[in-house]
Amino acid sequence: MEELFQEIEQCLEEMIRLQREKVFMIAIKLNSSITRDDLFNPQDFVELERSGLFNFEDGILAGLMSAQMALRANVFSKHRR
Repeated sequence: MEELFQEIEQCLEEMIRLQREKVFMIAIKLNSSITRDDLFNPQDFVELERSGLFNFEDGILAGLMSAQMALRANVFSKHRR
């Protein structure tokens, strides 16, 4: 069971990494001066705030991260005790 949890965790980590990169690349196209840290406060950049594509992809990233946290809290932690 532990091996399965590790595979799921690795899969989610990779999906999150790829989605973060995708969000960053979209942000760079909208404003070339944006840094990765700026993505923690996208509302500070009007280009990001107004971009439907950026907000859609950022929402996917948020969903992936939420799924990862939910699995850690509600599944993995219960079965690893």
